[in-house]
Amino acid sequence: MLKKCFFTAIATFSLLNVMAQKNITIAVNPDKITAKIQPEMWGVFFEDINMGADGGIYAELIKNRSFEFYKPLMGWTIQGSKIQEGDLQVLNKGEKDANNPRYLRVISRGTNKADLNITNEGFKGIGVKKGLSYDFSVFYRESSPAVKLHAELIDSTGKVLGSAVLIPEKSDGQWKKQSVTFTANQTVNKAKFNLWFEGAGQIDLDQISLFPGDTWKNRKGGLRGDMVQILADMKPGFIRFPGGCIVEGHDLSTRYQWKKTIGPVENRKLIVNRWNSEFAHRPAPDYYQTFGLGFYEYFQLSEDIGAEPLPILNCGMSCQFNTAELVPLDELDPYIQDALDLIEFANGDVNTPWGKVRAEMGHPAPFHLKMLGIGNENWGPQYLERLDLFTKAVKSKYPEIKLINSSGTDPDGARFDLLNTSLRKMKADIIDEHYYRSPQWFLANAKRYDNYDRNGSKVFAGEYAAQSDGIAKPTNKNNWECAIAEAAFMTGLERNAAVVHMASYAPLFAHADGWQWTPDMIWVDNLAIYGTPNYYVQKLYSLNKGTDVIDILSDQKVIAGEDGIYASAVLDQKTNEVVIKVINASSSAKSRNIVINGSKKTASGGKLIQLQNENLSAVNTFANAVNVSPKEKEITIKNNQTLLELRPYSFSVLRVPLK
Repeated sequence: MLKKCFFTAIATFSLLNVMAQKNITIAVNPDKITAKIQPEMWGVFFEDINMGADGGIYAELIKNRSFEFYKPLMGWTIQGSKIQEGDLQVLNKGEKDANNPRYLRVISRGTNKADLNITNEGFKGIGVKKGLSYDFSVFYRESSPAVKLHAELIDSTGKVLGSAVLIPEKSDGQWKKQSVTFTANQTVNKAKFNLWFEGAGQIDLDQISLFPGDTWKNRKGGLRGDMVQILADMKPGFIRFPGGCIVEGHDLSTRYQWKKTIGPVENRKLIVNRWNSEFAHRPAPDYYQTFGLGFYEYFQLSEDIGAEPLPILNCGMSCQFNTAELVPLDELDPYIQDALDLIEFANGDVNTPWGKVRAEMGHPAPFHLKMLGIGNENWGPQYLERLDLFTKAVKSKYPEIKLINSSGTDPDGARFDLLNTSLRKMKADIIDEHYYRSPQWFLANAKRYDNYDRNGSKVFAGEYAAQSDGIAKPTNKNNWECAIAEAAFMTGLERNAAVVHMASYAPLFAHADGWQWTPDMIWVDNLAIYGTPNYYVQKLYSLNKGTDVIDILSDQKVIAGEDGIYASAVLDQKTNEVVIKVINASSSAKSRNIVINGSKKTASGGKLIQLQNENLSAVNTFANAVNVSPKEKEITIKNNQTLLELRPYSFSVLRVPLK
């Protein structure tokens, strides 16, 4: 009997606990608007790290296509039974073509494939799709047509997956570009490109190129379609480019210079990627920047997917973790002029010098640049004095341009305090804060911006990602624990949209065989792509952005961690809906009674989108790309309220139409 009474008491307690849970109310009032949400609130940060550009979103399949790597034939192998000493030579045009001086001279004596061929390994192999066309092109020079070029894709056994013959036209000793297209007959993840020579003669080759036929918008020499599409699906408010530490460079000689990334692709000067040797655990000696993806393409990409362009420029400082090389203040003018010229390139009339360059590249209309970053993750008084000169020059000529300023490498500490205090005294437009921290830090900092000055400088959460194992460790995972912590933190960003102007996760892309840094939002290999749980968190915020922040309270308090619950709410005046985001970061199921207060009545039905997994270690993979992904269902709304069941470790988005 005693045992029976004990279990009866336990059952009664559990029932009372559930009933108490169900009586907890979350009150949302669309009449109480607390802030406007910027159209560009949720965006993406792009940097050429992890093979994000070359070997990634830039669809070129040939590595070291113009022989400009430190080792001119890196990525290439030479084979053949009739090769004699001197039959293949890397020559240099010197000052005649300082941006692309090297080329390959080939003396052919061949009649078949075995006589002479050169093979390119691609970027960790070449992804080949059955039935897809491939565009081969090359710059060549010969005195008289004598050598035919056989271009082909081959698998690991040498089997031909698709091929074409390019018969050079007469070039009279001048450089000429020619192309040919062929179709693949099989799908292979790691193929190679082979070029063999038929005929007796001498031919010079440069810019040996191969692009798949399914580039974004079918642009020749363009971007990888699936990688752009996964970004477009997010509807990001902005694209920050080109980085990142790429902007600073290991030293100033390897800094990013936007003027060298525009114009004809063959005239853009390749440089070593600053992530080439940064990490001992992931050396990448063959990692370079060809700038086939340059500033024009970044602007074009932003326009294509409806995102605001946000370029970041070097401020006369190289990476302070590397050389910390500085340009003296009295020699800073060329750097400042680069900023002024960039604004003209983006926005200037076609009759302006740089507006004319943009028009000649194919875009007469302006790109409508509104924001510009000065420096990346720079810090110290040396940054402030350089920033002051940039700000005065840009604001004098273009007062409408909002400037993004760095708050350093961390969200706290002496560096941050100096910059944050100084920048606010300078009335900076927007201050860029970065935080790579543990999931626990993100959960604990959901109220970070609750007490920031509403009338002062705005905040750009420019780089953030929860680190599962430690900052920059190669063992970091894009797991659900990190993603749900980010989702909880983002309720604080959204609730404080009066302060937080915009935000972006970082880094964006990583190649499965070519990464240097983890975690990363989207993973690719040569053929496939998947979004991590972190991607789906970012996407849910971006697709459910709304136009205005509204009151959401429980027991008259903001909902930021008590009982493991985090919440924010917005009004979407475009669709006349209330959008409520609730995170249950605890291991137990919870219930909340959602009540819509105020003068507006709700419709009888709504939509619930949930991202959930009870395993905090859960990840997405190429084999199971939607292991952690959103699920949707319809819900009933009655008398302006509904009971929301919050599963353990869940992120819920509730869309409630208003009458």
